[in-house]
Amino acid sequence: MIQINEVSKIYPENKTVALNNLSLHIERGDFVFLVGPSGAGKSTLIKLIFRENDPTEGSLYFLNRNIARMRAGELLKHRRQIGMVFQDFKLLKQKTVFENVAFALEVIGKSPKRIRDKVPEALDKVNLLNKANAYPSQLSGGEQQRVGIARAIVKDPLLIMADEPTGNLDRENSVQIMKLFEKINTAGTTVIIATHAWELVNLMQKRVVALVDGKLVRDQEWGRYE
Repeated sequence: MIQINEVSKIYPENKTVALNNLSLHIERGDFVFLVGPSGAGKSTLIKLIFRENDPTEGSLYFLNRNIARMRAGELLKHRRQIGMVFQDFKLLKQKTVFENVAFALEVIGKSPKRIRDKVPEALDKVNLLNKANAYPSQLSGGEQQRVGIARAIVKDPLLIMADEPTGNLDRENSVQIMKLFEKINTAGTTVIIATHAWELVNLMQKRVVALVDGKLVRDQEWGRYE
C-alpha cells in the first residue's frame, strides 16, 4: 500500500532534519505502531503520507502513485482514502455527535441520504449510537476520541492514521481505543499509529517501526516498544 523510498525531510526554517534517508514498506491490512522519542520524525512521516508536506528527497507511493506528484483532483481522492485521528479530538463544539461525524461526509459531497445511512453505522461501530444527539462537552474524553474515530471511518477509508490518539486519555480508555483500532484493522483497514504509549504497544503486540533522529532503527513484527 505504502512505499517510502530513501525519504528525507528537512524543514527550511530552522534546518531541522526530521527524516533521514528513510525506506519503509507498509502492506494493506498492516497494523503499525510508529514509536520513538519526541522529534524522531513520527508526525512528519504521517504528514508526508497525508501530503500535508512534501519530502525534501526521496519518494512516497500510495497504491503505486507518487504522492508528491499528485494533482489537485488526485490529492483530493488520495485524502478521501485516509481517515485521520488526532490527540486533541478536533471536534466541532457547536455540533452534535451525529453532526460531527456527518461533517466528514458533507465536505466530500455525499448526499443527505448517504449521510443518514452511514453516520449511524459508524457510530454503532464505536458504540456511541446512543450519544448521537449529545454535544462534545457532554462526553468523556474516551467518548470524544471514539467520535473522532467514527468520523475517520465513516467514509470507509483504506487507511487510518492516528497521531498520539491516547495522549489525553487515562489507561482504561486508552486500552479501549486501541482495541477499537484493532477491531477496525481486523475488518481490513490498514492502521498506522504514532505513539509514546509504550505499555499499549507492548500490550497489543503489533508491528513496531522505531525511529530515532529521523532514521529507521527497528522494524519488528509482533514487536514491543523497546
